[in-house]
Amino acid sequence: ITTNCGTIAIQPYYKEAPVTLTILTTLMKAGYYNKTFCHRLTTSPIYVLQCGDPTATGSGDPGFRYRDENLPAKGADNYPEGIVAMANSGPNTNGSQFFIVYGDTTLGPNYTIWGKVTSGLDIVKYIAQSGIRGGGSDGQPLRTIAIDRITLRY
Repeated sequence: ITTNCGTIAIQPYYKEAPVTLTILTTLMKAGYYNKTFCHRLTTSPIYVLQCGDPTATGSGDPGFRYRDENLPAKGADNYPEGIVAMANSGPNTNGSQFFIVYGDTTLGPNYTIWGKVTSGLDIVKYIAQSGIRGGGSDGQPLRTIAIDRITLRY
């Protein structure tokens, strides 16, 4: 993921999340994510940066939904630092939005894990250090991070 702040490399979990990655690959190749903002940062009690909504409102999607897969077990820190997972609005409602975990996080086992950051997590932590626009622990990041493009390497 090439952003205005640097590059974030992700190792995809093709075997564990084949449906999700097939759809994400299609969206990436179509340029769906190009020139979009990471619109949501949460700094407590979970540690995630959310991206993938072309409207930057939190409600944008590609116009379709698909099933969950590769859900973690319930428990503490079930979304460890570096994990990349799909954001959703309930069971089997995946679209285009995803989040990058920048600190060990405990969530319900409801979000498809599809990859892990292999480099560039420092960029996400840099964005998180500045906090939320207007204060608080959940909202638009104070520092702007935009996806310029996503490049696939096989």
